[in-house]
Amino acid sequence: MKVSYQWLSQYVDVSGITAAELAEKLTRSGVEIDSVEDRNKGVEGVFVGFVKSREKHPDADKLSVCKVDVGQGEDLQIVCGAKNVDAGQKVPVAIVGAKLPDGLNIKRAKLRGVESQGMICSAKELGLNDKLLPKEIQEGILVLPEDTEIGASILDVLGISDEVLDFDLTPNRSDCLSMLGAAYEIAAILGRPVQLPDAEQGAADNVGAGKAARQASEQISVEITAKEQCSHYAAKLIEGVRVGTSPLWIQNRLMAAGIRPINNIVDITNYVMLEYGQPLHAFDADKLDNGHIDVRLAQSGEKLVTLDGVERSLEPHMLLITDGKKPVAIAGVMGGENSEVTSGTTRILLESAKFDGGTVRKTSRQLGLRSEASLRFEKEVNPEAVLPALNRAAALMSQYADGQVATGTVEAVSKQHNPVRIELSVSRINAYLGTTLSVEEVSEIFKRLHFDAELVGEAFHVHVPSRRGDITRGVDLIEEVARLYGYDNIPTTLMTGVTTPGALNKEQAIRRLARTLLTGSGLYEAVTYSFTHPQQINDFPGAFKESKPVTLSMPMSEDRSTLRTSLIPHLMEAATYNRNRNTDDVALFEIGKVFVTDEVSLTKLPEERLMLAILLTGKRQATHWSGKSVDVDFYDLKGIFENLVGYLGLTGKIQYTAAQPEGFHPGRTANITLQLPEGDHAQVIGTLGQLHPALQQQRDLADTYVLEVDFQALAAYADEQITYSPLPRFPAIGRDLAVVVNRDVQVGELTAKVKAVAGALLESIQVFDIYTGDRLGADKKSVALALVYRTLERTLTDEEVSELHAQVLTALEQSYGAELRK
Repeated sequence: MKVSYQWLSQYVDVSGITAAELAEKLTRSGVEIDSVEDRNKGVEGVFVGFVKSREKHPDADKLSVCKVDVGQGEDLQIVCGAKNVDAGQKVPVAIVGAKLPDGLNIKRAKLRGVESQGMICSAKELGLNDKLLPKEIQEGILVLPEDTEIGASILDVLGISDEVLDFDLTPNRSDCLSMLGAAYEIAAILGRPVQLPDAEQGAADNVGAGKAARQASEQISVEITAKEQCSHYAAKLIEGVRVGTSPLWIQNRLMAAGIRPINNIVDITNYVMLEYGQPLHAFDADKLDNGHIDVRLAQSGEKLVTLDGVERSLEPHMLLITDGKKPVAIAGVMGGENSEVTSGTTRILLESAKFDGGTVRKTSRQLGLRSEASLRFEKEVNPEAVLPALNRAAALMSQYADGQVATGTVEAVSKQHNPVRIELSVSRINAYLGTTLSVEEVSEIFKRLHFDAELVGEAFHVHVPSRRGDITRGVDLIEEVARLYGYDNIPTTLMTGVTTPGALNKEQAIRRLARTLLTGSGLYEAVTYSFTHPQQINDFPGAFKESKPVTLSMPMSEDRSTLRTSLIPHLMEAATYNRNRNTDDVALFEIGKVFVTDEVSLTKLPEERLMLAILLTGKRQATHWSGKSVDVDFYDLKGIFENLVGYLGLTGKIQYTAAQPEGFHPGRTANITLQLPEGDHAQVIGTLGQLHPALQQQRDLADTYVLEVDFQALAAYADEQITYSPLPRFPAIGRDLAVVVNRDVQVGELTAKVKAVAGALLESIQVFDIYTGDRLGADKKSVALALVYRTLERTLTDEEVSELHAQVLTALEQSYGAELRK
């Protein structure tokens, strides 16, 4: 919000305080001022001149020789190159000795042999933002209104002896999106009164001399169909208006605020919006069907061409202003071209309303239309400013557009505004702030804020004005007291009380540990988007293939339009990205959430599951003189995971079973199961294996191995306690065992059976060879196991180890038809 210092001075006395000092006081009270801009960019010695005559330069086709009266006795001869200069105009004239922005000094000069005694200036040459002016004025000299006084200083005429404060407002301080709101804030800081504009209530019903007054209700009608989205709608009828140029003082104030003047009707609505913070809109009343207004939601398929000439497709959640038959405006955002005020307009229906901020914000963002009006409606306008702003604008149109204001206001109200009343004690204020403020000091602060406060017993009963919609609780009032008392005056005190040191919970600690172990294993951590393309889910559904995809209503792009159900597709993207840049050896992991639901249309939030995913592709080690390069394989991935599992104390609880899930290689994949402590139940918590060859070819990947596991399950059952055991004092006895079994017998089943039979005397078991070949038969395989027997209590004898080993072999023979390989 850009606030003119001169304009502000009409509402609150700022004498004795410079704009810079005022900016400092505002910033210290919590309303930050980004900058203070001086509108005078270095203009001196420029006055209003009257062009008496214009003649063509004798030696230059594009130059004119003008006789100009600047009210200083003799006429000046000025050579001008602007196309639009003409006799009878009033223009800004820089006389000899004048100064202009960029250090330009005006001197007597001869242009093609003709003396020039000054310079007729354009808006740009005066340092004004000429982009805010009509195009025809941008390209030539600035033509002033006919009633401008000859000889007057251009600084006063254009209001550029002014400074502009740029308010950087937080969303809760929407009250300062108006000159009056800023005035109330400054008046509270300075302890000075606020002077409201003259025309607020009945002054708007000004019908003009010699004209019979008509009732507005006889000409227009208002109806609110969308009662939840519009709580108050008011309208006035102004007839006999003359659309033209607005007064220069209104134009100057609009330009100071960064708004381009258009015509007297539009400029007045913008002026009052800046003054009150209440957006207004003017319709050509003759373009409305029977002068009727209906505020309703859009119908499916409706369209409207807005004032910027763009056809907008409307959706059912968008609020419209209609004439009962057709849309004429998008409420709070922009008017329609079909009801636009033009030079031929004579009857105005002037709108002032309270629209729901959320509805306006959603519509504005979806249509890509951000206006000064929508900015204010989004943050909720003052509900009690609807009628004062309407009356103020109607009075200005009567005065500056020769309008006849019909008697009365036509309005509809769907919801009454309930004023906010807060009870707050001085003791509570002091307890929060650490101060010793008295009742009189607090009462004075409420008075400066223009808050009605009545002391009842030990507590103030404060009636908060509707312009301060950000104040709803006692702590909000305490903040106001702190701001006005001065943050610098609040004493510094140390906090007292019991403090609790922060700590990581179990899952957070396990996650940090897993990151350390995996990066130590040579992997790089990836952090990818939670959003993905729907096709990614189809290509690789992951562990939650039954989950319904959750689509975003406003995605950043189609590639990021759906919540992911697996981490692996994005790791594949990362691997492909690296391979396309000649980095073929990729080892990545990610710990992140996937989103799971069984609902097509969500009625509750999807479940968020924390998962761990790992991807390996390329070489395990690069080519070296000491040996050949080796590709990664299934067991590299399994080894990395088992290292993590071992550190978490889950080694004996994790098992692997062959599986053929979608997206994986049918013969090189296993499910990971976790043996739960409650009984013998085992839970599948993940999958590891090679990607399906077709998927690898589609992604342009070499043999790629991936793992995805439920990290929440790992963290939940991990044993955080580290157990130490002494080094064994007694020797171990090793026995190797090679058995021939059917190919469909899983090695994990053999090792489990060995452990069950050998019991506590078996210290370790290791598979050191698996052999298949014609010598064994097409359906047979040889599995070689290395068994180590030991007890911590004594030295085992060969006889008892041999006996136990024989029992192991017998158990394998009976359970799996195993034969000792010879």
